[in-house]
Amino acid sequence: MNFVLLPFIILGLVILISSFFIVKQQTAAIIERFGRFQSIRQSGLQLKIPLVDKVAGKLSLKIQQLDVIIETKTLDDVFVRLKVSVQYKVIKLKVYDAFYKLDYPHEQITSYVFDVVRAEVPKMKLDDVFVKKDDIALAVKAELNDAMLDYGFDIIKTLVTDIDPDSQVKQAMNRINASEREKIAAQFEGDAARILIVEKAKAEAESKRLQGQGIADQRREIARGLEESVEVLNRVGINSQEASALIVVTQHYDTLQSLGEETNSNLILLPNAPQAGSNMLNDMVASFAASNQIGEAMKAAKKKKE
Repeated sequence: MNFVLLPFIILGLVILISSFFIVKQQTAAIIERFGRFQSIRQSGLQLKIPLVDKVAGKLSLKIQQLDVIIETKTLDDVFVRLKVSVQYKVIKLKVYDAFYKLDYPHEQITSYVFDVVRAEVPKMKLDDVFVKKDDIALAVKAELNDAMLDYGFDIIKTLVTDIDPDSQVKQAMNRINASEREKIAAQFEGDAARILIVEKAKAEAESKRLQGQGIADQRREIARGLEESVEVLNRVGINSQEASALIVVTQHYDTLQSLGEETNSNLILLPNAPQAGSNMLNDMVASFAASNQIGEAMKAAKKKKE
């Protein structure tokens, strides 16, 4: 008797167990009864009628990402490959639309991405594609939101994650970039060289100015010293001409003494006498007197002519 009931007991246990099913977190299950939509079950332990109800499918409510690679041409006839990443999710309140209205949502999203990118990129030059990639992403998102909202999908974000021109174009761009950098480096080097030349010239001019000022100060002090020496000699009864001759002779011997102190000097002194200094002074005085006479004569002639 027990052996006769055993199959029925086992069948009852199987039916009872099959009445329960589990839906994971962030997942929605679609229940159909005899092939017709019955209900949507959320996460947790759920119950269905055995042999009548079945789980037709499950949809993830998590954010998903779809990467789409598109090859298109820019305004300046450069072929470029773009990788557009679309982040989307199923709207919790529109699980029915997401499950029954679209069989292949990935293909649908891919088609819209292709359509938008191939409409936007041919309007731009290659450089603008890199600069305005965010504008392309926004255009894709706007188009997808309008199209996919009715199907129960929410487009969270679209990103242009890669822009890959043809290899020859990339090499040309790298050469252009390198040339620009070399040009800038040459300009900086030229500016630096010009600054060094200007600063060196300024330093030399300042050095000459200070040197001239030093020579002028030296001569001024020498003249002041000679004036004081003449005044001292005048006080002891020596007139100015005799005092000048004495100073010249003294400086003459001081010069000879300083030359004699140079041990490594190759200077050869020709024969000379003490009166050489006096003669030089007399010649200088005579030339000054002659110059004054000529100057006075020229002034007189000019006045007479006027």
